[in-house]
Amino acid sequence: MSDADQTAKTGRFDIEAIVATLPETAATLLVDTYLIDREAASARVFRVYRPTPPLYHATCDEYLYVVAGRGTFWMDDAATEAEFGPGELLFFERGTVHALPQILGEPLVFLSIDTPRREPTDIVFVNPEDGSPATFMARNAGS
Repeated sequence: MSDADQTAKTGRFDIEAIVATLPETAATLLVDTYLIDREAASARVFRVYRPTPPLYHATCDEYLYVVAGRGTFWMDDAATEAEFGPGELLFFERGTVHALPQILGEPLVFLSIDTPRREPTDIVFVNPEDGSPATFMARNAGS
């Protein structure tokens, strides 16, 4: 289920080393690695490979810290689209529609904290024709 030892009470993670293990290309929109995967919260590092159409998560709030890369992002309304880059934190509550229409600098990598834990399949595309959990994330591709 998780990539990290979930029985540990503490952890130290080398984000740069984790980013270096992410593939250069992917058939899915993103590839992720769990750091923490507990009921109260999950933490992941993920790389985005293609622009992401409007979607939302039904079960958690999400905090996205930009580790590397640049792009544009909007929440709630496409008219709010704005650029982001390393060092910025994007936050949205569960049910908030969001999209990443443009990747302006690669690799595009986020540290994600989901509260409470988000099941990897909790990905709801506004337009179902845009994708599914299996096309969104590599870990779901076998589902």
